[in-house]
Amino acid sequence: MRCPICQKPVQSTDAEAPFCSERCRIIDLGNWASEKYVISTPAWNPLEGEEDHGE
Repeated sequence: MRCPICQKPVQSTDAEAPFCSERCRIIDLGNWASEKYVISTPAWNPLEGEEDHGE
């Protein structure tokens, strides 16, 4: 696998996996905190499929 930040090779047994280093892990956390990453639609809506039972 490759580090999602810098693309260096990473072994799944590495301490910082899936990142190559603590630096890349912190960069990724900062990207989430600054909302550079977004999920466009919910993967699962718990209200979908529920039926109104008249309660």
